[in-house]
Amino acid sequence: MTIPPRIARRVIIAPLILFLTFLVITTLPLWLFIALIATPFVPGRWRVFRLLAMTLVYLVYESIGIVLLTGLWVRSGFGARMKSDSIQEQHYELMRWFLSGMYRSSVHLFKLTVELDTSESGVELEDLDRRPLLVFARHAGPGDSFLIAYGILVQLKRRARIVLKDTLMLDPCIDIALNRLPNRFITPNPEAGKDIVAAIGHLAEGMDERDALIIFPEGGNFTERRRLRAIEKLRRGGHHDDADRATWMRNVVAPRPGGALAAIAATPVTDIMFVAHTGLEELDSVVDIWRGIPMEQSLRVRWWIVPEEELPDGEAARVDWLFDHWVAVDSWITENKHR
Repeated sequence: MTIPPRIARRVIIAPLILFLTFLVITTLPLWLFIALIATPFVPGRWRVFRLLAMTLVYLVYESIGIVLLTGLWVRSGFGARMKSDSIQEQHYELMRWFLSGMYRSSVHLFKLTVELDTSESGVELEDLDRRPLLVFARHAGPGDSFLIAYGILVQLKRRARIVLKDTLMLDPCIDIALNRLPNRFITPNPEAGKDIVAAIGHLAEGMDERDALIIFPEGGNFTERRRLRAIEKLRRGGHHDDADRATWMRNVVAPRPGGALAAIAATPVTDIMFVAHTGLEELDSVVDIWRGIPMEQSLRVRWWIVPEEELPDGEAARVDWLFDHWVAVDSWITENKHR
């Protein structure tokens, strides 16, 4: 998918969001009437109303975000002081406000509960402000990147850095805010693989105790097809031991070590957080999400910390180390996904 150029996104997509928000709010009685008529014919409890409410919440937060981001641009001297620490921190605060509001609304409207499994986590949350943080997270189901970003930015109060798909720039708030902060938007295709690794390594440089870099080592959302394709790729590359281990992992895709190792190499002293979660993997498509509203399910999250001092030396040993922890992620999911 070709992303429109920056000028088109600023003068077309962002104003369009503002117009849609105005249109939905001013015609809200009509939408409520349509939802009331449709509700008896749609299975699920108040599914149409919940979706309408979530759409309205998103549009309102998005529009307020666009206005506030424009204000920050003016306040920065029309971009002249955009890289100053105070302006950057105000962008992070705006992101925390946006994520908090969307998180609360999603949990309430979709009847979700989020449970944090802290058993044997090794390091308490309050101890995580000692050094930069690398976050290696499982990627499966809609919204897990949002959930992880919320945890890092809001709960841990870190300044998140992340490599994202360029299609997310179609969202004006994501486009504007994250392009002003140390993040990278990439085109996820095989030809750009080395560029992705380089981008991750570059993002990890210069982090301090306030920062966290979020990485999804699987390279994309979990699907059975992607899992099998990753195993076959390992075998074609002669990594038969890794392919055998990946075969036994039923809930995750074999990790791509390049980005993770590049991030580790770029941060001489860091903590590494592994994140496993379950509860979203059966919602693979828009149809699944629609049928699942209200979701009324529990999302379970488990994290653990590994200080960089515990990493083995050498690339091969570190690849094995990463696979070991990914096996642990897979095992935890197996034990918790049907609870």
